[in-house]
Amino acid sequence: MAMASTVKVVLGSIAFGFFWVLAVFPAVPFMPIGRTAGALLGAMLMVVFRVISPDEAYEAIDLHILGLLFGTMVVSFYLERADMFKYLGKLLTWKSRGGKDLLFRVCLVSAISSALFTNDTSCVVLTEFILKIVRQNNLPPQPFLLALASSSNIGSAATPIGNPQNLVIAIQSKISFEKFLFGIFPSMLLGVLVNAAILLCYFWKHLSIERDQKVEAEAGDLVVENEVNSHRFSPATMSYANSMSSQDFSYVIDATTPSSLVNAEPLRTIAIVDGLGLENVGISQRREEISSARRYIRTTSRSRNSHAGEANSLPNSEARDPPNENWKRSLWKICVYLVTIGMLIALLLGLNMSWTAVTAALALVVLDFKDARLCLEKVSYSLLIFFCGMFIAVDGFNKTGIPSTLWEAVERYSRIDNIGGIALLSVVILLLSNVASNVPTVLLLGSRVAASAASISASEEARAWLILAWVSTVAGNLSLLGSAANLIVCEQARRAQFYSYNLSFWSHLKFGVPSTIIVTAIGLPLIRSY
Repeated sequence: MAMASTVKVVLGSIAFGFFWVLAVFPAVPFMPIGRTAGALLGAMLMVVFRVISPDEAYEAIDLHILGLLFGTMVVSFYLERADMFKYLGKLLTWKSRGGKDLLFRVCLVSAISSALFTNDTSCVVLTEFILKIVRQNNLPPQPFLLALASSSNIGSAATPIGNPQNLVIAIQSKISFEKFLFGIFPSMLLGVLVNAAILLCYFWKHLSIERDQKVEAEAGDLVVENEVNSHRFSPATMSYANSMSSQDFSYVIDATTPSSLVNAEPLRTIAIVDGLGLENVGISQRREEISSARRYIRTTSRSRNSHAGEANSLPNSEARDPPNENWKRSLWKICVYLVTIGMLIALLLGLNMSWTAVTAALALVVLDFKDARLCLEKVSYSLLIFFCGMFIAVDGFNKTGIPSTLWEAVERYSRIDNIGGIALLSVVILLLSNVASNVPTVLLLGSRVAASAASISASEEARAWLILAWVSTVAGNLSLLGSAANLIVCEQARRAQFYSYNLSFWSHLKFGVPSTIIVTAIGLPLIRSY
């Protein structure tokens, strides 16, 4: 594609520049309007500057991708209501054998859940729960937060519904769900294992610290049984939703927490040095806190058992749902799981992805037999609007001819029929994904990489799409800003009510750079040989 006129190139670059700055830095001081408004601003400028016409702008919006996003959001909401993530949480702590075993489980569970329910959803639901587990077990939070974020990104690469860029690739390439899954799954599985091994190597000493096993077991039981239920997936805000106000919550804490824990420095507020060590905490104070925690746990446990016994002695206890209601809820949960499994089977059979997801979502709405307003309010409409603006902004930038000109300069050196070409293409995708974000990178490079590979053979074209999916997804682990899932984990951990932790940019980068390079490199030969 030839370059457009100078005026069109300049105006199109300005419009795309606004989109890019606000997409990468949503709280930029001179215009802190956020990603969604920034995408709409970039789209509007493309039309106002006449880089594209209004009709071309509407045509740039891909309804297939929006439908698939909407459907997966609704299905994820009902799966959360059906306690799917509660069971995943129990799986993390069931017969756990220490920090290293728990780290491996976090990697595996987050990867699998991300492949089925998207990486952002998994990070929203699991972050604070994992924080509570590691704090109760007296383990450093950093390796587990890194495991959640990085494994969620790697796991999401395996399916078209794992992340937004894969949705774009699946729709544009017309690769079936089955072919996509079997093409990337071996790389994903090996990548998760290697990523877990890198984490273990980095944090082996810190995960080998002996802990008070009795406190660990008692605290672990409390977390599993009671804390998972407090997490409610809210994709519209991507935040932890708590039904109690802060005043109510403070009242409950004051009423239930013993004075020894109030006077002592809580575990969650102990200063962290480099994310791993404890600062200014004496050994005697530490022992005192553990003893207080053990007494509090035992007292709480006895109190709960006493209340449970009283409730069981009452014939019409309000603490227990009627058997009929329990039976109905169990049946509803089974139906939710069956509909989800049916959706996955339909996707494997090659049915239209977007309509399959929408059909499953509406089936769950009907099965719920309630006003769907609560469910529809949980849909992240801001994300859908962001995609609309991004489609228009990227399409307008493509029409300036700049991406085509740049691609023509490197295309002959980045063909996927040789190792050097694959290496160069991977480097371009890695860098561009961290500079411009992975979804715009896929929109900018996808058709060009596919066309270059199609000139070799039809099978190479499909392989090129899979390479693009793998590299652009794993590229999100390079830095904290490389993936929305990373930012969700960081923000959720920072805002956690009890066990807050600040995952810094540099602490992520020190792990992210070697992990991204190694995992990307070991996955490419498997995809290349598919």
